[in-house]
Amino acid sequence: MTATKIAFIGAGSVEFTQGLLADLFAFPEFARARIALHDIDPERLATSEAAAHHIAAELGATPLVSAHLERRAALDGADFVINTVQIGMNRATRTDFDIPARYGLRQTIGDTLGIGGIFRALRTFPLLRSLAADMAELCPDAHLLNYTNPMAMNLLYLHRVAPGLRAVGLCHSVYWTMHDLSELIGTPFEEVTYLAAGVNHQSWVLRFERAGQDLYPLLDEAIAKHPELLRRVRVDMYRRLGHYPTETSEHSSEYVPWYLHHDAEIDRLRLPVGVYLDIVEENLATYARTRDALASGRPLPVEGTMEYAPQIIHSIVTGTPRTVYGNVPNHGLIDNLPADSVVEVPCLVDALGVQPTRVGALPPQCAALNRGYVSVTDLVVRAAVLGEPRHIRHAAMSDPATAATLPVERIWDLCDDLVRAHEPLLQPELRALLGH
Repeated sequence: MTATKIAFIGAGSVEFTQGLLADLFAFPEFARARIALHDIDPERLATSEAAAHHIAAELGATPLVSAHLERRAALDGADFVINTVQIGMNRATRTDFDIPARYGLRQTIGDTLGIGGIFRALRTFPLLRSLAADMAELCPDAHLLNYTNPMAMNLLYLHRVAPGLRAVGLCHSVYWTMHDLSELIGTPFEEVTYLAAGVNHQSWVLRFERAGQDLYPLLDEAIAKHPELLRRVRVDMYRRLGHYPTETSEHSSEYVPWYLHHDAEIDRLRLPVGVYLDIVEENLATYARTRDALASGRPLPVEGTMEYAPQIIHSIVTGTPRTVYGNVPNHGLIDNLPADSVVEVPCLVDALGVQPTRVGALPPQCAALNRGYVSVTDLVVRAAVLGEPRHIRHAAMSDPATAATLPVERIWDLCDDLVRAHEPLLQPELRALLGH
C-alpha cells in the first residue's frame, strides 16, 4: 500500500504547519507518510522542513519529507492538500487596516467580512484558481482541506470555478467555543453533545446538552454570576438573539452594524480595534523564535492542536468515522439560507469522504444575520468570476459594519484606494478605479 501523500501549500506558516504535523504523526498510520511542503519563501520553507524533521523525530515517526519552492512538484500525486496560504502576507494585512482607518472605519480582525475580508479574498482568488487547475491535472482525486480565510468567500469561489474539486473549509471556532462553554459551566467537555450551524465565524449553537439535558440554563446562571461576561460582544448577541455565536467577540463585532461604529459600545464591550495587527507581530516573533531554535539545535515543544485536517485524513484513509465541522455548499443543508451559498455544518467523515449533515431551518433571527453575510460573500465572488469591479463596491456597500460607518461615496473612494494599494495582487479585470 502506497504511503499517503499530504501536500502543504503555504507551509511557511510554520507554527500552523507544526501543529498539523504533530497531529498527523500522532497517528501510527502516518508515521511513514509522504509530506510535501511548499512555500515561495525559501527561508520559511527551510524552517518548515527542519520543523517537520524535528517533530517526526520527537514522535518516533519516519516520514518522507520533501520541500518545494515550485508548487506543482508538491502537488504531484498528492492524496490530500492542506492550504494555509496568506497572499501578500503581513504587508497586505497592514494595508487592509491602515487605509480604512484613515476613513474612520474600524476593524478588529479583518479576515472574514468587511473591507479587510473583501480584499483578502480578492488577493487570494487568483492563487485558488491556479491551485485548483494544478490539482485537476496532478492529483484529481485529492481532497483540498482549506484553512485560508476568508473561508466562506474562498470556498464559494472554488466551488464556482472548480465545481469538481473535493474541497472543504476547516475552522476550529465551533470546537473551541463548545470546549470553553463547557468549562465555563463546569461540565466535562467529553460529556457534552452539541449542534451548531450557520456560516463560518457566524454559526450558532443550536443545541447544547448533557445526557439529553439542555445546558443553556447553566450558561445563563454562569453569566448572571459573572457580570463582566456581559461586557463581551458574543454574550451580548446571545442575550438578544437566544443562540450563542461560535466566534470570538472580536470577530463577531465586525459582521454586524451595532458595535464598532459607536465609541460607547467599544468601551462597554472592550473591543480591541486593530488587534489583528498585534497578532501579526506576535506571529512574526514566534516564527523567528522557531527558526532560531531549529538552527541552533535547541528543543522545541511538540504539541498537538486537535485540528480537523489530520482527523479527516485519518478517517478517510482508515475508515474511522468522525464528526467534524466543515464549510461546504448549501445543497439542502440549511433551508433558510441560499442554496448557492457556503454554510458551516457538522459533517460525518469516513472512507467515503466528507458527508455534510442536513440541519434544516435556522432560527429566523440568526438566518437573517447570516443572509447579510452571505450576500456580501456572493458579491465578492461574483466580482472575481465575472471580472466586474463594480461588484467590489456593491459588496462593500452591502457590508453591515462598513455601511454603518461610511456614506456611499466614501465607500467607493475607499475601494479605489485599496485597489491601488493591492493592484499587483488582483486579477487584471478588477484593477479599475471607478470613483463615485
